[in-house]
Amino acid sequence: MSIRSQRVSEEIRKVISERLIRGIKTPLPGFVTISAVEVNSDLTVAKIFYSVFGSEEDKKGAGKALEEEKRALRYEVAQKVRLRLAPELVFVRDDSPERAARISELLQGSKTNES
Repeated sequence: MSIRSQRVSEEIRKVISERLIRGIKTPLPGFVTISAVEVNSDLTVAKIFYSVFGSEEDKKGAGKALEEEKRALRYEVAQKVRLRLAPELVFVRDDSPERAARISELLQGSKTNES
């Protein structure tokens, strides 16, 4: 990934995170955080990785809410990040925090079994 792609990714992450903090039309269930953004080489598509802390219903609801607000979020990115074309936003749920917690739990369980 080029330096420009990294900078654009970071700017998009900031814009969307700030917008979620200020609130969007559709209320987000659970606690949603933007963990990373990846843009392709020509900056036309941005994959936005988000994580949701909450129940399984909250996770599904957050994905649906983000999809409903995709157009408004893309408009906000177009206004704040100076690019020739606003990138298409693709939301991808990031389950890595849950996997990390599960691995930690398993490691703790194996340590207590060894004792």
